[in-house]
Amino acid sequence: MFPPIAPLLSGSVPEGGLLDFNVQTLYTIGLTALSVGILYFILSKLLYKPVLNFMRAREDRINAQMDNAADEMAKAEELQRRYEQKIRELEAEKDEVLETARKLALKRRDEILAEAKTESDAAKARTRSQIEIEVERAEAAMKQSIIGVASAMAEKYVTVSLSGEVHDRLFAEAMAELGEMAFVRHSEPEEI
Repeated sequence: MFPPIAPLLSGSVPEGGLLDFNVQTLYTIGLTALSVGILYFILSKLLYKPVLNFMRAREDRINAQMDNAADEMAKAEELQRRYEQKIRELEAEKDEVLETARKLALKRRDEILAEAKTESDAAKARTRSQIEIEVERAEAAMKQSIIGVASAMAEKYVTVSLSGEVHDRLFAEAMAELGEMAFVRHSEPEEI
């Protein structure tokens, strides 16, 4: 059916040349073209369209996944933006709470200091009052003691026969001395 290959390889060329267009060659070319056409038709029906459909379906899946990924990325970015906004809000709220607590602490400190000052002033006033009362009691006791001593002295002088004038003069001097002592005692500044 096919011409022998040996004469072609030996370098000798058959009579019609290297490519002879005879009926046999035309028949072979026609049969080959028909075989390629049939093979193309069969392969296009059996392979090309299914492979093309598979590739289109795969491309659609990939596009859908890309769209889904883009949507998920947008959602993730939105969640991140909300999260960051929430963190900023919480930071602002934390600062506000801390500032409020600081103000309350300062206010409470001022109240405690004011209460302590009031109590301290009241304690000082009570102490001064008690000191004044004690000073007055001491002065009164001293006056009584001096009067007692003066009376005892006066009795001794009276018993020694002093005249009434001398007696009155001595009594007046003793009373004047007591008055000066009381005046000196009240004029001294008190230290508390």
